[in-house]
Amino acid sequence: MAVDADQVRRAVDLVAEPEIGVPLAGLEIVREVRVRRRRASIVLALPTASWPGARELATQVGQAAEAVPGIDQATVDVEVMTDAARMALRTHLRAVNAGGSDEDRPVFLRPDSSTRVIGVSSGKGGVGKSSVTVNLAIALAARGHQVGILDADVYGFSVPKMLGADHEPTILGDLVVPAAAHGVRCLSMGFFVPDDQPVIWRGPMLHKAIAQFLSDAFWGEPDFLLVDMPPGTGDVTLSLSEVLPRTEILVVTTPQAAAQRVAQRSAFAARKLKLSVRGVVENMSWFTGDDGTRYEIFGAGGGARVARDLGVPLLGQVPLVPEVREGGDRGIPITVSDPDGEPGRAFGALADAVAALGPARVYRQELSLG
Repeated sequence: MAVDADQVRRAVDLVAEPEIGVPLAGLEIVREVRVRRRRASIVLALPTASWPGARELATQVGQAAEAVPGIDQATVDVEVMTDAARMALRTHLRAVNAGGSDEDRPVFLRPDSSTRVIGVSSGKGGVGKSSVTVNLAIALAARGHQVGILDADVYGFSVPKMLGADHEPTILGDLVVPAAAHGVRCLSMGFFVPDDQPVIWRGPMLHKAIAQFLSDAFWGEPDFLLVDMPPGTGDVTLSLSEVLPRTEILVVTTPQAAAQRVAQRSAFAARKLKLSVRGVVENMSWFTGDDGTRYEIFGAGGGARVARDLGVPLLGQVPLVPEVREGGDRGIPITVSDPDGEPGRAFGALADAVAALGPARVYRQELSLG
């Protein structure tokens, strides 16, 4: 069967670039396609010499070409984009971010967007909020959803390490392409500040940073954008209520009574700011011994009581397992290393419960502190 280069290009254009998450068509990445004697040769131009998704992309492009009837073999070579091509890519991604309109606002920030923005909140630190955020994101991605994480815990950023993001975001002019790991894209202050350097900012600087992370980054229109919020009820919560009035809040707590009370405060603050509280996640619910006995180290029932008092469902309970902590330390979350184990199944059930809720209805978008 005779096949020409246009047929191969059309097949290759359908491949989604793994780092950006959109098809190659229009990205200026496919530089050349040649076909000769049932063999295809393809040249890709990538934004940087160390582009993180290069190997995976080349593999997928080769497979797509070889799937075309009449092609027996495909070779893929990679080169670096010219400055002009890099700016063309930036312009294209800006247009995708805007949903093809002339608006400056990214499409996922608009009231009619299909993206569900979920703020993962806690009243106090140490309850495993970031672990829940990372593993929930990976579980959602494993179910076929497009997922991003905004690490809004500016003072205590930990998501990049826990997620296992081993490369920094890519800068294309005035556009930031979030780093990706395990099918989840991520943006965090941790990419821009050394681990041992504190962030000492007042509220206006925090607000500006969060706004830029949202508006000057290529998020596209993901199904879910999870926001890892700092503990408490401070400036970041206020900023999110202004920039993302459609944010849904998940409250993370532990079974103990002290955590229950402070978790309620974060939920009440969210409601004061007209953010919809959708459910409660109880972390460190129990430890299962070698004999199969469950030991409730931090007590029992705290998550259920918070959910009952708030009038929302208890969406999930996650057991206390050392591997969850170890996975976060190594950058290989438990939902990657052992998705079928007890905590992996718990996060999978939580992802199913969050997806089943559907988006919250927002009746008023203005901020009211009265």
